[in-house]
Amino acid sequence: MSTQSTSAVTRLVDRVFPRMPDFYGLINAQCELVCEAMDVFVAFMQTGDVAKGEQVRGMEKAGDELKAKNMEVLSRAFATPMDREDIYRAIVTIDEILNYAKTTVREVEALNIKPDAYMADMAALLRDGSNALREGYAKLSSHPAAADTDAAAARKAERNTEKVYRAALAELFDAEEHIAALGKDADNAQTEAMRYVIEIFKRREVYRHLSNAADRMEHAGGVLHDIVVQIA
Repeated sequence: MSTQSTSAVTRLVDRVFPRMPDFYGLINAQCELVCEAMDVFVAFMQTGDVAKGEQVRGMEKAGDELKAKNMEVLSRAFATPMDREDIYRAIVTIDEILNYAKTTVREVEALNIKPDAYMADMAALLRDGSNALREGYAKLSSHPAAADTDAAAARKAERNTEKVYRAALAELFDAEEHIAALGKDADNAQTEAMRYVIEIFKRREVYRHLSNAADRMEHAGGVLHDIVVQIA
């Protein structure tokens, strides 16, 4: 058969039986971007470096573009290696983690506060969860059953983040130490007390946002688990 004939047959087969996109690869690319962004996010939470915050925002924008591309591929796909709805949920939940990283950076900047150790610890746990998701999704195409351990690790990151969140709130609302530090100057004490109250609410907002990000991590781990159950 001539090369021209072979090419014609190939085109005909591709029209009748379209090739399935590499959804494993597309999802893995999303996970890689999220993990890279979470490394930068942790650095921002450790230092408050404005440049790191700007980098997170740029990576979140790239994540939106990648998500849109993956959604388009999904909408056009004739066949998928797993349930179409599961692919959709995987794409969305992975992207939500990156969205929360960006909005947390925005909150810190808008409230004009310096990230503290609790924020850095929660960010690091979210990064650990993201790494677990990446490891799990990377196994789906070859060893799907093994990915459930990573799904569990991602969900555990949420529980660990909640522990740090509760500890952060406990210290934040421990008023006795701060009252003692105000001193005997009544006018100065009143001013400092008002400043501290405002600081409490600012930091609580960021803590709560990180806690909500952990909820999204738990959701993403749940989606990975559901996919493992379907295909393993």
